[in-house]
Amino acid sequence: MKKIFILLTGLIFLTNCSNKPKQESLNTEDGLTGTIQLSGAFALYPMAVKWGEEFRKLHPNVKIDISGGGAGKGMTDALAGVVDIGMVSRKIYPEEISKGAYIFAVVKDAVVPTINAGNPLLAEIKKIGLKKETAEKLWNQQISTWGQVLGISSTIPVHVFTRSDACGAAETFAAWLGKNQENIKATAVFGDPGVAAAVQKDKVGIGYNNIAYAYDQQTKKPFGGLTIIPIDVNDNGIIDPEEDFYDTTKTLIAAINDGHFPSPPARDLYLVTKNKPTKPEVIAFLEYVLTDGQQYVGEIGYVGLSDDKLKKEIEKLK
Repeated sequence: MKKIFILLTGLIFLTNCSNKPKQESLNTEDGLTGTIQLSGAFALYPMAVKWGEEFRKLHPNVKIDISGGGAGKGMTDALAGVVDIGMVSRKIYPEEISKGAYIFAVVKDAVVPTINAGNPLLAEIKKIGLKKETAEKLWNQQISTWGQVLGISSTIPVHVFTRSDACGAAETFAAWLGKNQENIKATAVFGDPGVAAAVQKDKVGIGYNNIAYAYDQQTKKPFGGLTIIPIDVNDNGIIDPEEDFYDTTKTLIAAINDGHFPSPPARDLYLVTKNKPTKPEVIAFLEYVLTDGQQYVGEIGYVGLSDDKLKKEIEKLK
């Protein structure tokens, strides 16, 4: 009998242990259900996917669908009611506000100029960086060789890429040049991944990408085949130590935070709804993004907003 008692006690203990994880899982069930649909900026896509994954751990009965397509698509879809939330990576226009765009700044990002890591003049390019004046000429088809970029006699051609889709990256990069996206002249490629791939395949190529598509978030370094061209902020023809912060996302993010990287091409990224949101699951998701979800911002390669700014954005939900 004593052996039986010990055996039964052990079985009860094992049963309780095996049920414990299930009980913890059940604790996440809170009755929140529904579907949240997001579309838009490639710039926000990796961050939105991470937020969606973590949010569903807390609310497993909520389905989240996320698709890219560019900031223009995100705004259009949100205002048309095709999706619950549009992802937008550019400034919001007054006419969009008048149509009901209700905006939430959620993180900060930047667009960086990218070139092929195998460029034969890479050392010289990284030494002098990219002046705004030179960039204006590159994306206006006024420069056709790397020799013209560097001020040397080289006749190595330069192949310039831009975005074909209406997007925040192109609009922000163009704003740095004092232009609009439609004023940029270059070989047009669809999407952030498309521009990165085009530059990776072309040894004399140059383009621009959002941080998440220029840097590998596992290594925090530029993706294989890509190199970031430093911006010559003070326009003195050489990259000074305080302008050389592109080796990792950590150093770049620090430079954006302390103002050493110009804005634009740094900018806020937005989640946009048509009018003030009323669906409980959408409100809960936005609240999560602006509170607990901020802990993942640096991990994915973005720049967090100040506490004061986050509080102002949360107030929009009340």
